[in-house]
Amino acid sequence: SLHLAGSAAHILAQLFSEELGAVLQVAESAMDDVRSVLERFDLAFTEAGRVEPDDQLTIYNDDEVIFSRSRADLQRVWSEMSFRLQSLRDNPDTARQEYNRILDEYDPGLNARLTFDLDANAKPAAPLVGGRKPRVAILREQGVNSQQEMAASFMMAGFDAFDVHMSDILEGHDDLASYQGIVACGGFSFGDVLGAGGGWATSILYHSGARDRFSAFFSRGDTFALGICNGCQMMARLTDLIPGSAHWPRFMPNASEQFEARLSLVEVGDTPSIFMAGMAGSRLPIATSHGEGRAVFESEAARVSAEPHVSLRYVDNYGNVTEDYPANPNGSPGGICGLTTEDGRVSIVMPHPERVARTAQLSWHPEEWGYESPWMRMFRNARAAIR
Repeated sequence: SLHLAGSAAHILAQLFSEELGAVLQVAESAMDDVRSVLERFDLAFTEAGRVEPDDQLTIYNDDEVIFSRSRADLQRVWSEMSFRLQSLRDNPDTARQEYNRILDEYDPGLNARLTFDLDANAKPAAPLVGGRKPRVAILREQGVNSQQEMAASFMMAGFDAFDVHMSDILEGHDDLASYQGIVACGGFSFGDVLGAGGGWATSILYHSGARDRFSAFFSRGDTFALGICNGCQMMARLTDLIPGSAHWPRFMPNASEQFEARLSLVEVGDTPSIFMAGMAGSRLPIATSHGEGRAVFESEAARVSAEPHVSLRYVDNYGNVTEDYPANPNGSPGGICGLTTEDGRVSIVMPHPERVARTAQLSWHPEEWGYESPWMRMFRNARAAIR
């Protein structure tokens, strides 16, 4: 509520002044400190109003209400032009879904729920393998750009991370035999001009040497693999080489028809995934950054068969699985954004846990979270699985 006084002309001048200024929202407990700073630097100010719990903007002239509208009504007026332009440029259905979110006056906003002890993340996960740290290959292809964060996350979890470019494998300089894990990182392989992850997968499937090396790695019983974003799209095309992945979908352009980069909420499913062990039921914010993340199954029967292996789903701020934009940024059925194999050793994930492994990387997080975010549990789980 705003509390003004004076003539109509004076009130209009206050409300629509184009002079340099700022509106500060200050906790009542800090008001005295703020006043003293402003006075010390001779900055003119007036206390214009108070934040009320009724979600209304109300303007008073002395004790008379001269204007009152709900926050939702005013926000929709403010956002209408953007909504109409978005409807013309993008998918009008997802534009309408985002516009209608404003009507929810009780949206709790981003939130988190953990089903595991966050403090336990920092404890050593497993002994050394043969007297040394297990080796993980951080795979790169032209256009991949998340290898630094990925390597850092695995190193923090107790791995030795190695930068392995696809040219090393294609030319026979590396056969993947010395690694316990491989990780395909996110980015824009081949500029995505051959389809998201498609060019990367093709370079493996149609190169006999590379195909044999990846097939041998996936067939070993002592290995794990993770594909994130572009790497998720790529691995989803390698189902002929990855045992227990026949239920995986392909990933197609987002329903919004736009590249989506935002902080989303996901819920962890109860699956055999070694990465998600002990995390089932947790609801966490995660970085989304993709243009082609919509899961498309060959049939409804294929989607149903994938259900026990869905490790991550997009949820709304109430924790409900959703297909509505923008809580579901790509339009995947059932909010699906992560899957694992039947034995849980290979997982694919569309959003980016490695980009939010530290709380400092999150634009929002609960105050009680420490240096590491709960997503570090994923990488420590992988370390615990290697003996």
